[in-house]
Amino acid sequence: MEMEIALQKFQQYIDAENKIEAKDWMPEGYRKTLIRQIGQHAHSEIIGMLPEGNWITRAPSLRRKAILLAKVQDEAGHGLYLYCAAETMGVDRDTMTEEMLSGKAKYSSIFNYPTTSWADIGAIGWLVDGAAIVNQVSLQRTSYGPYSRALIRICKEESFHQRQGYEICIALSKGTAEQKKMLQDAFNRFWWPALMMFGPSDKDSAHSSQNMIWKIKRHSNDDMRQKFVDMTVAQAEYLGLTIPDPDLKWNEETGHYDFGEIDWTEFNEVVKGNGPCNKERIAAKQKAWSEGAWVREAAVAYAEKQKEKAAQSAA
Repeated sequence: MEMEIALQKFQQYIDAENKIEAKDWMPEGYRKTLIRQIGQHAHSEIIGMLPEGNWITRAPSLRRKAILLAKVQDEAGHGLYLYCAAETMGVDRDTMTEEMLSGKAKYSSIFNYPTTSWADIGAIGWLVDGAAIVNQVSLQRTSYGPYSRALIRICKEESFHQRQGYEICIALSKGTAEQKKMLQDAFNRFWWPALMMFGPSDKDSAHSSQNMIWKIKRHSNDDMRQKFVDMTVAQAEYLGLTIPDPDLKWNEETGHYDFGEIDWTEFNEVVKGNGPCNKERIAAKQKAWSEGAWVREAAVAYAEKQKEKAAQSAA
């Protein structure tokens, strides 16, 4: 009975649009869901550095190199903000990292696709970061305070990333026939994976219903996917691109675009670890984690020395 009353008060507090803070009481399911979701978001930012970092030295100009380097650095920062937000729930960063490296914890499926041309960097900025913005702007109103506040800064920086990608696409769309072909090829390969970023359809989503009740999420997967399609079609048309979906058409009755069925078999295979680059991405992070052990050990040793000095000075 006491637990029932506590749960009722918790829900009433959330329904009144209050934020839950780290020291507030919360149901264990709420805490576990947030650790999983924030951790997945943090892992996605860290893994997301790999496909683009691969192109920093090959960017076509010094300006493009500098912009891409700044973007990859932003993604590292986003991962750190998010790990900090998750740590307020009582989980430590090393545990989350080890779960990601072992495959227990997931990250966004989109980062398991290769970047084979410079146009892919434009497509990632435009489509992938564009999809992330749709999702994360909604999450700025999530019910957990530390996560909500972290997302405010992240979304501002993601908007820069999206504009950077679209600028690359505009430049290629005005270029040679070969550059236009390269852009269309990148668009063809990233269109469907970008739609998969919003997760499974609402009818197949295991967590969406409860997450909406707890206001962890504010909009369903399908609603956000529809919003992304509606805003992206006009952008693609401006670039002179053909959307690789024969079923795409404007629906006068709904006021939205109808689009074809996503290949959920492909989505599930990538999530399970069988995508084009799953093993490559995890292997790269495992190598970095192993080779960076001395840095972590040195940082701990330095912190201990500083602590000892402070104690001696106080004595």
